[in-house]
Amino acid sequence: MLSPFPPGWHLLWLGLVLGSVCAALEAAAQANSTTGALNVLLIIVDDLRPSLGCYGDKLVRSPNIDQLASHSLLFQNAFAQQAVCAPSRVSFLTGRRPDTTRLYDFNSYWRVHAGNFSTIPQYFKENGYLTMSVGKVFHPGVSSNHSDDSPYSWSFPPYHPSSEKYENTKTCRGQDGELHANLLCPVDVVDVPEGTLPDKQSTEQAIRLLEKMKTSGSPFFLAVGYHKPHIPFRYPKEFQKLYPLENITLAPDPQVPDGLPPVAYNPWMDIRQREDVQALNISVPYGPIPMDFQRKIRQSYFASVSYLDTQVGHLLSTLDDLQLANNTIIAFTSDHGWALGEHGEWAKYSNFDITTRVPLMFYVPGRTALLPKAGEKLFPYLNPFDSTTELMEPGRQTMDLVELLSLFPTLAALAGLPVPPHCPVPSFHVELCREGQNLLKHFQFQDKEDDSYLHGNPRESIAYSQYPRPADSPQWNSDKPSLKDIKIMGYSIRTIDYRYTIWVGFNPDEFMANFSDIHAGELYFVDSDPLQDHNVYNDSQHGELARSLMP
Repeated sequence: MLSPFPPGWHLLWLGLVLGSVCAALEAAAQANSTTGALNVLLIIVDDLRPSLGCYGDKLVRSPNIDQLASHSLLFQNAFAQQAVCAPSRVSFLTGRRPDTTRLYDFNSYWRVHAGNFSTIPQYFKENGYLTMSVGKVFHPGVSSNHSDDSPYSWSFPPYHPSSEKYENTKTCRGQDGELHANLLCPVDVVDVPEGTLPDKQSTEQAIRLLEKMKTSGSPFFLAVGYHKPHIPFRYPKEFQKLYPLENITLAPDPQVPDGLPPVAYNPWMDIRQREDVQALNISVPYGPIPMDFQRKIRQSYFASVSYLDTQVGHLLSTLDDLQLANNTIIAFTSDHGWALGEHGEWAKYSNFDITTRVPLMFYVPGRTALLPKAGEKLFPYLNPFDSTTELMEPGRQTMDLVELLSLFPTLAALAGLPVPPHCPVPSFHVELCREGQNLLKHFQFQDKEDDSYLHGNPRESIAYSQYPRPADSPQWNSDKPSLKDIKIMGYSIRTIDYRYTIWVGFNPDEFMANFSDIHAGELYFVDSDPLQDHNVYNDSQHGELARSLMP
């Protein structure tokens, strides 16, 4: 694919942006006289489920993220509000649910089609912060106005790595020696176009910006979005060595559950479009994928996670080197999870825990960890290939269920900014409010030094998610239906005891759900069915409970 820009454009862009940084620094310094304000580094990962050492995964090597967790408050049960990129990102970056942003697909901009809602970076910018975006923060395209919501959210134009345009092109060397557009795409980096990969470029750009910020007199908000482990699994091939195929197991529940309503299933059409998957001639919609290829998919996902971990490690090590770790909040999360064969699915696009549960952790200097002493490094780079590296336990953990919606009020509170008020109902006319809870109460650690788990009342916490479908049975657009094609909405409630999902009729013209038009239901009890394989919605003994949970 040819670049639409002239040769050398990216270097010119970099010079213009760094010049804009200097100008913005001067303006921000004049506009903001606050001293002692905490910076914010927000790391957003694409399609990352909690397959990390700090979340108890014994196979995945993620030493740098685990090290961050050891100095952080880690939320064991954090959930996205819709398991697909654009709706999830717009939701947590505005602090509004998908029913408020009215974005269930990729094809509308909330400021035009729902309301002129403020975003997290916009709020920090309006409070004197220099705000910067690197990589995939907002989903690119229509859903962020082809500008990553500039100029509202950012102090100068967001950075996108030049090599990301090759992600879906024929850059994967197959066994036939030819280049293909494959799902599985371990590469020799020196052989790929531009000799680099998007996440490497994003890390390098983020480091350059941190170096600029070191001499800034104003606080900064830097959001860094990483592409991997989003498909295709295009990563440096040496990371495959961390995961020999003989060590890779299948998902614990690789079969489509007998009691799963057809409307709840997604047929993972996007991976079927990859050349190596097409060659398998897998039946639609249920498959299955051959077991040997299932292992290869899981291998490449885990390898992509370890590659991602190295990029996070380099970024955090630089933060340390620049002595910014003592005054910078670090938030780390993902837009949603990804099924690796669980329930016979290979994608996001559902309401199950495996696709809605995400990693979420906050490092707050002096609060989640002691301030580093002179010369001390909190985040030295750790090599995932070093077998002597010991697993680091999370510093603090809470089991309470939380939503990604809480990111907005929580970051504001941790930074000492006024927390936006709760939204009225409806709130389409209100620019600044939030539908998520402020999680600041979880950061009160006094008299709990001997207990890394924070004990609240988890039965008071609930997480909501939703997913649209075009029909009662899986079809070609079930994964990502356009708004006009949505006929059914699956609303899901997750508590500490159960997951309950009700699939109801939906009018896309009125954005209206009809809870008297029930198409199907799901009810799973977490203690006895943690993988959510046994739907008891239609069992007579649980029917009364299911009915009582309806709005």
